[in-house]
Order: sequence, then structure tokens, then C-alpha cells
Amino acid sequence: MFYEVSARMLRQPIVTILGHVDHGKTSLLDKIRGSGVAAKEAGGITQAIGASILPLATLKAICGALLDALKLKLTIPGLLFIDTPGHAAFTNLRKRGGNLADIAVLVVDVNEGFMPQTLESIEILKNYKTPFVIAANKIDLVERWFSHKDKPLLQNLSEQDMTTIRAFETKMYALVGKLSELGLQSERFDRVEDYTKQVAIVPVSAKTGEGVPELLMVLTGLAQKFLEEHLKVDAHGQAKGTVLEVKEEKGLGKVLDVIIYDGTLKVNDTIVIGGLEKPIVTKVRALFVPAPLAEMREKKTKFQSVREVAAAMGVRISATGIEDVVAGVPLLGADANLEEAQQYVQKEIAEVLITTASEGVVIKADTLGSLEALSKLLQDKNISIKRASVGLIAKKDLSDAEANFEKNPLQTVILGFNIPLPAEAAGNVKVITSDVIYRLIEEYDAWQQEQKKRVELSKMEHLVRPAKIQLLSGYVFRQSNPAVVGIEVLAGTLKPNTPLMKKDGKEVAVVKKIQQEQESVSEAKKTSRVAIALPGVIVGRQLKEGDTLYSMIPEEHFRTYKEFKEYLTTDEKELLKEIAIIMREKNPVWGV
Repeated sequence: MFYEVSARMLRQPIVTILGHVDHGKTSLLDKIRGSGVAAKEAGGITQAIGASILPLATLKAICGALLDALKLKLTIPGLLFIDTPGHAAFTNLRKRGGNLADIAVLVVDVNEGFMPQTLESIEILKNYKTPFVIAANKIDLVERWFSHKDKPLLQNLSEQDMTTIRAFETKMYALVGKLSELGLQSERFDRVEDYTKQVAIVPVSAKTGEGVPELLMVLTGLAQKFLEEHLKVDAHGQAKGTVLEVKEEKGLGKVLDVIIYDGTLKVNDTIVIGGLEKPIVTKVRALFVPAPLAEMREKKTKFQSVREVAAAMGVRISATGIEDVVAGVPLLGADANLEEAQQYVQKEIAEVLITTASEGVVIKADTLGSLEALSKLLQDKNISIKRASVGLIAKKDLSDAEANFEKNPLQTVILGFNIPLPAEAAGNVKVITSDVIYRLIEEYDAWQQEQKKRVELSKMEHLVRPAKIQLLSGYVFRQSNPAVVGIEVLAGTLKPNTPLMKKDGKEVAVVKKIQQEQESVSEAKKTSRVAIALPGVIVGRQLKEGDTLYSMIPEEHFRTYKEFKEYLTTDEKELLKEIAIIMREKNPVWGV
């Protein structure tokens, strides 16, 4: 600790919203915030940088009797919603040993179900051990749904016709079933028996507002019952925060949008910010919060200067020397114990950045938080990481990945989350970028499988290919020296230099050349009719028109084919069985 513990108080639980694109994250957040504005006579809504605070009085006004039904003594001061929905907000809300979000809302379109970013969000939430509830959004689009905006959700549901109720229940339990597949027990919020073991699903409509009071009730109840100890902070102690966003502000230059989750931050305080190379020490030049009733998402929003802010609060910080700060890094007030504060923030950074591992892929991300999320998901899938860093893909990254080529070509890869492809050529390096971690890992897996197949197929290139041919009657172009005959490929693929044998396993000749329409070809596949040159035989003596011949496959080649049989066609597998039967007439254990 960097300060003596003084009187503790409860801060607002920090709530963040995740989910698949177009499932209604922003709309739901807007509806929640709109509900807070509508209830302004009860305490309204406080706008902060990157956050909106609904005081307890406002929650009571929105939820009404729903909160009374909880039978809890409510002592939390309200809920702090992060105004930037999605992965960026969640992953940048990081702190040492976990995530700064106390609870999350996973938005799922009840009509579409789970999508790639939904699954990714669940993986991230599980990794950070962040409790969450599911907002099953867009219930207003369920078949024949009739909206009663002023009635409680459950009453509204009970008054729908039976066709609508059946359609609704089917969609709800599709979500329950999918969560079960992912190892999570869940139930509709009013049917949950144990909130520590089941994920609550709250049906909502971000469009009509149905279910929003119930969602806020569930969040408030969970925070009060299970998070009270976790929410105790030292309001007058040293500030602790995390950088949510880094912005360019006209007239101020670079500014930091920060969530302060403990203590108090004042103008002129010395702060230490985690740096990718070394800690950044500076002084707070100015603090800003939005003007009262300002709409945070409006570009013209006016801000007012304040002298101090206390946890939990979002604040914009103006300071010098912050040009290299990235989102997701820790911030610490450090008027005392400066050296200890520097060690603390850099240790937190070092837990995420990997610079010298002996082998593995190279990973890059736009922020420290998203880099950490990517690292965790890769490690969960046993994908080793050689180097992990924040920022654009640089020459150093390409050379680090290139160094893997000789040792393990399958790790000659850079995975970039939310960053562009590099402008320069990557050589042997495969660069995969995406703004969805889930897709990034899927693409990497697909590329690896493709490369493995290519490597394994290359091992088969030197093998004698299985082929079965028949000498065509009336197509002897030359009897000997070399014999040139017309043949049809009955199965497999015939290539030059293939040794041929009869059905008794006796070798008769080696194919010197293959011609089709008087042009040399490198192979002839099933049903092809071609001319082949066979040195050392005389047609009419060793060979006759109508003879069936097989490629004479060496025993070690046959064993290699068995090893890579998944790359063989059904036709080739059957042909190899025929050849093995012929060879085992003389040697029963041939190819075993």
C-alpha cells in the first residue's frame, strides 16, 4: 500500500456492456441513460468522462417496487455505467490481477442468439472471472409481440397471446441451451434459484424500454448482495485508476480519459502512469468533467474544470509528457513513495508484455487491455506467445516472427488485434489481423491446418503414386525400344518414372514419358487416355494389349501413405488396398 488506510466508503459498482455488433449494446446503454434523465427529479444522472452514474435515488425511481421486493438494505451509492460499450471499454478497464468492471451486461439479440463476438465476450468474462447478466434484447421483435411500456415485464409477458409466449420461451431456452454447452448454468432472472451458480437472463427491449427496470434491479441486487466488500474504497487516499482512452483535444493536445476506482485525484497531484518502455511521471495540469446535463457523445459537449475527483469517477486529465500513453495502462497518485509507485505500475505492465520468450507467435494489439485479453485467450488454447506488445506492426515484430521459420514454420506468424496490416512485405511471415479476437484465432487455426497439410503433402511428393492402368487394344504405336502404347488410367494418378507391375506382383517396366495429344504431360488422372513410353519391354512378349498394370509402390512409401491417409482420396485408398493384396501374396507382412 502507498498510503495509510483512512475511513472506508462504498463506491458505485462499475458496469460495462458487451456483446456482438448490432445486438443493441449502444441502444441499451442509451435507454438506460435516458431512463436516468427521465428520473432526474429523484437525483438524475451524473455524466462523467466515459461513464454515466445513476444514483441510488434514481435507480429507486426507475425500478419502483421491484427494488423493494429484493428485501435488501441498499447501501451502494448507485451504478456507474461505462459509456463506451463493447470490447474496448471492457478490456481497457483492467487492473492488476483482473478486470476493473465489477459486473457486466452481455447483450444478446434474443432472435439471433449467440454470434462470434458473443462467444468471445463470454470467453473474456470467464477469463477475468467477471460476474455478468445477459440482456436478451429485441423482445419487441418476437412474433406478434405487443409492447406495454408502462407495465412490469413479467405482467407484460403474461398478457401476450399463447403463440407469442411460445415463440418467446423457445428463443429464451435456446440461449439457456447454448450457455449450458459453454459450461454455464442460466435461467430467466425471476426463476434463478442461486445467483452464485446461475447466470440471470433478463429479457429487454432497448427500443421500447421494456425490461430495463428489471435489468437495473438485478444489477443493483447483485452488487449489493455480493460486491459490498469489494466496493469499499478510501475516498481520501491515493488515487488509483486505469486509462480508458487517449485522445487529442483541441487546445490541450493529448489528454487521458481515466476511470478513478480508488482514492481522490487533485489538480497538481503527481501521478505515475504505466509506460511500454518505462513509467511516466507527471503532474495533473487540469481535470475536466462534462457540464451538467451534457450529452457525452456529442462532439460539441462542453466540459468544466474541477479541482478534484473521488472514486468512482471518470475524468479527463490534462498533463505533460503523456504522448506515449496507451489505453489500458494503470495510473497511480504518487505524491509520496514515488519509486514504489513506479515499480508497482511497471510490474503490472510487465505481466502483460512478453518480450523474450524462446518460441511462439508474435502478437500485437491497439491497447494494453486488448493485448491482455488476446494473450489470455491464446494461452487458454495452448498457443505459445514469443512476443506481445502494443502498437503497429514494426520491423522488429517481423524479424522476431521470421526467426521462427527455421525452427517451426507454423509459428512464423503475427496476430494483430484491432491494428492495420503492415505496409512493408512480410517475407515468410504470415500476418493475420482482425477486430474480433475470436476470428483472429479461427483464422490462425485455419492457416495452421493449411500449412500442416502443405508440409505433409510435400512429404508425399517424392512417393510413387498409386495408379492402375490398362493397355488399350489397337493402340500399340511402337513395340519396343522403347515400347509406346496407348493406355487408360482406371484409378489413381500415373506419373513419369512410375515402376509398373502385373497382377502377380512382377515388375515389368518403368514409365519414361507420358503424352497426351502429342504433348508431354506430368501426370494422367483417372479416365485419362494417354500414350506412354516403356523402355526395356516388347509388346507381344512381356506385355499384351488389354493387360492391367499397377504402380509398384515401395514398402516404405506404402507406410508413409498410411501415415497421411487423411490426405488420400477414397479412390486412392481402395487402390492401395489392391496393391497391398498383390504384394502380400509373396510377403504376408508387407507394409504392416
